[in-house]
Amino acid sequence: MRFFVTLLFLVVLSPAWAAETDWPQFRGPKRDDLSPDKGLLKKWPAEGPMLAWKSDDVGLGFSSVAIQGDFVVTMGDIGKNGCYLIATSRSTGKKLWQTKVGEVGGGGGYPGPRCTPTIDGDMAYGLGQYGDLLAVSLKDGSEVWRTNLGKEHGGKAGGWGYAESVLVDGENLVCTPGGAAATLLCVNKKDGKPVWRGAVTGGDQAGYSSVVISNATGVKQYVTLLANSLVGFAAKDGTLLWRYGNTKERFQGNTANIPTTIVKGNQLFAVAGYGRGAALLTLSGQGGKINVKEEYWSPQLKNKHGGVIQVGEYLYGDFDDSGNIWCAAAKTGKISWTRKDDSGGERSASMTFADGLLFVRFQNGVVALAEANPAKYNLLSSFKVPNGNGNCWAHPVVIGGKMYIREKETIWCYDVAAKK
Repeated sequence: MRFFVTLLFLVVLSPAWAAETDWPQFRGPKRDDLSPDKGLLKKWPAEGPMLAWKSDDVGLGFSSVAIQGDFVVTMGDIGKNGCYLIATSRSTGKKLWQTKVGEVGGGGGYPGPRCTPTIDGDMAYGLGQYGDLLAVSLKDGSEVWRTNLGKEHGGKAGGWGYAESVLVDGENLVCTPGGAAATLLCVNKKDGKPVWRGAVTGGDQAGYSSVVISNATGVKQYVTLLANSLVGFAAKDGTLLWRYGNTKERFQGNTANIPTTIVKGNQLFAVAGYGRGAALLTLSGQGGKINVKEEYWSPQLKNKHGGVIQVGEYLYGDFDDSGNIWCAAAKTGKISWTRKDDSGGERSASMTFADGLLFVRFQNGVVALAEANPAKYNLLSSFKVPNGNGNCWAHPVVIGGKMYIREKETIWCYDVAAKK
């Protein structure tokens, strides 16, 4: 009886986050930026939703947040000391630990890490802008293993450095060094030792996209957008299964290929900005041989780095980095509407989806709430993050009734749950 009373006491007093869904990696559990949250506010006060907490010391950078249990993990350059993996409390925002990943800085004149950490079980993983890949204990940040994608795997990154958020799949950790020796790399997540190296003939530089999983044609494969093409590697051994878009009319020679590919059954939606466009592809075949069919190529559906999400049969994204959000039918690429409002949001727009709503974060620090409605763009609310005054590129996260906005050295955690 004493045991059961104690157990009941612990259950009653366990923190609220223990029952919430986590957001353990970039774009969420399925890397599609679709949150399972329900019961959210449909309108915010003029000054924005209620602030639950803020954490002011997470360093400079463009990393979003990964969340599991009471841990919110991000990355940032702290002064001139280095690039760090940093954990704060999901309950209070208090910093729990920080662990050095590599050096400060970054290409293109934009200092700070670009990677969003990945949490898996009792481990967290982060990739620095110079290719330092680090695995740490989630509990206290103690280092478990590290490697460098350039020095140890012959990697070749673009001018803005490494920007992908690494994928953990079962016992595998998958990332993109780029280059000819290990265009794609699979290591054991527990010790960092290589499982296989996948190569593109002649090599290809790493893009700025993150790897996703596809099971098209019954073959498990890792798909990512490189600097010059979209590729699929066999998950079991790293064999290159197919390659698409290696022409100047598609992805080849682009300034930067950044957005994460969307996977829907045997189809893929891949998009890039800087004036390029997007493709809907169908994979077919059997016996391990895969054919790629281009269903359409749309130069109108371009997106630079805000990313695109698919809700039902419709896609939502930003025209390059203009802030002009678009909605299009996924199967045809036909545009339904483009954003016209007075929210004050400008330039690049990143977004996430929850409870029928689009949570949009603009480059100038404005955050907007709109309906995910294929018939029209309907703005519901907007406000400006207090220290949001430019290059606000970290993607928003909505989970467990909270909205997390990373801006410079601060994580803002807002309460967006409707009150009962």
